[in-house]
Amino acid sequence: MSTEGLEALVREAREAFAVSADSVSLEDAKARFLGKAGSLTAMLKGLAALPPEEKRTVGAAINQAKQAIEAALEARRTALAESALAAQLAAEAIDITLPGRATDVGAPHPVMQTQARIEAIFRSMGFDVADGPEIEDDWHNFTALNNPENHPARSMQDTFYVDAQDASGKPLLLRTHTSPLQVRYARAHRAEAFAGKPIRVIAPGRTYRVDSDATHSPMFHQVEGLWIEEGIGFAGLRGVYQSFLEAFFEDSDLELRFRPSYFPFTEPSAEIDLRFARGPLAGRWLEVSGAGQVHPEVIRNFGLDPERHAGFAFGIGLERMAMLRYGVSDLRLFFENDLRFLRQFSTLGL
Repeated sequence: MSTEGLEALVREAREAFAVSADSVSLEDAKARFLGKAGSLTAMLKGLAALPPEEKRTVGAAINQAKQAIEAALEARRTALAESALAAQLAAEAIDITLPGRATDVGAPHPVMQTQARIEAIFRSMGFDVADGPEIEDDWHNFTALNNPENHPARSMQDTFYVDAQDASGKPLLLRTHTSPLQVRYARAHRAEAFAGKPIRVIAPGRTYRVDSDATHSPMFHQVEGLWIEEGIGFAGLRGVYQSFLEAFFEDSDLELRFRPSYFPFTEPSAEIDLRFARGPLAGRWLEVSGAGQVHPEVIRNFGLDPERHAGFAFGIGLERMAMLRYGVSDLRLFFENDLRFLRQFSTLGL
């Protein structure tokens, strides 16, 4: 083919590439010129029939035309790719003038709000806040609290056991109350007690018992309180608990009643009842806590001297306090994760 013919072929290829609207049609156009049966490929095959002196000159001209066609092909590929990218970006463009998508803002659970409020009140009264394991050994959960094996009182704290044992070979269990933290804390601070410094601590946290109804849950939260000091007694317990309830409910007209009861770790023991002077619960006596003078045997298990050291302890159900503060009638509502219920507390303070 003459030089003019090669130039015409290059122009034809460029025009074919230019009108190709997508990569498929572009590849079809490429096959017409550079494919196995393409025009330029046929010319290259025809070189074998030319005399040697022409082969060199014609071959150089064909190669030059091939390079020009390949350059035009690559340019069109780049243009199509850029066009496709621009179309994708336009389709996925974000209008930054639109308002942002709303995000849900979390809030403390009402039981956790109650716990934080109780902790703040007792801290203001000089109490420490203790934390510890939820999987306990038998000694800390029962025996150290004057609740030996086969004692009938253990049936009141039917619990969940785990597939592990303590050093004595007894199975570990999910703690039935947070009183084991009182044992751990008192033993860790007994040197201070012997030096005359009082032990004041509350122990909030999750506890477990095999129980479930409108006012009980297999998992629930407690705050146990302990005050150990020489000469401390029921008068101190009443004063502390009266001050706590008045601060918690923001009501100075509350009435307390102590009813005799039984707990293996206190002697004497009492149930504490509360009566409001006003509001929807006015006039009714409501049980809010168990309490008592720490049993001498428990004092010994603290590593202290019951002839010298005395104290009182009390236990508070966090869900019970939350129910009274917020007017909730069924404890199970706290654990159903119904956002319609929980959002009622998201704007409340502690």
